[in-house]
Amino acid sequence: MLIRRLNSKVAVTELDRLADVWPATQAYGVPTLFCLDLKLPDTEGVSGIRELKQQFPDVPVVVLSAAPAQEYEDQSIEAGADTYVQKSAGAVEIANVLRVFLNGNLEPEPSAPTEKLSKRQKQLLVMINKGQSNRDIAEELQISEHTVKVHLWRLFRRLNVKSRSQASHLARTQGLL
Repeated sequence: MLIRRLNSKVAVTELDRLADVWPATQAYGVPTLFCLDLKLPDTEGVSGIRELKQQFPDVPVVVLSAAPAQEYEDQSIEAGADTYVQKSAGAVEIANVLRVFLNGNLEPEPSAPTEKLSKRQKQLLVMINKGQSNRDIAEELQISEHTVKVHLWRLFRRLNVKSRSQASHLARTQGLL
């Protein structure tokens, strides 16, 4: 319902099991976005993310889960999810995240030389290299955790990486820190 409110032109197909994804794509075509709950009857943990990314590597995956972020967020991102949002975040925050993915700004940017990184992206690299959590980063920069997630998503796209550890490693090896 929230997706339909954000963009009435988007066709939404709701499924209650991961096994129904393949038949649905044959019937309706490959989606532009997957919104995935980690608690499906035919998946365990982040296995559903891995399965979706194997079948549809270019389709973004937004995890919407009731599970606490501290338990599954990093695992979800490392498994291939583009972002993780707790259902308890509320409609406004969930809508803000979905809006990013529904507006079509999802093409990965090529790896960027240091001068192409914004000041904020350089700050984030330093902070994730220190092992700071999204909450710590949000408090230090005085921004919301959602904004931190969006900034990290854009940074990962800019660097063409999928996780904090990959971004940190790239930053150290390329002299970005």
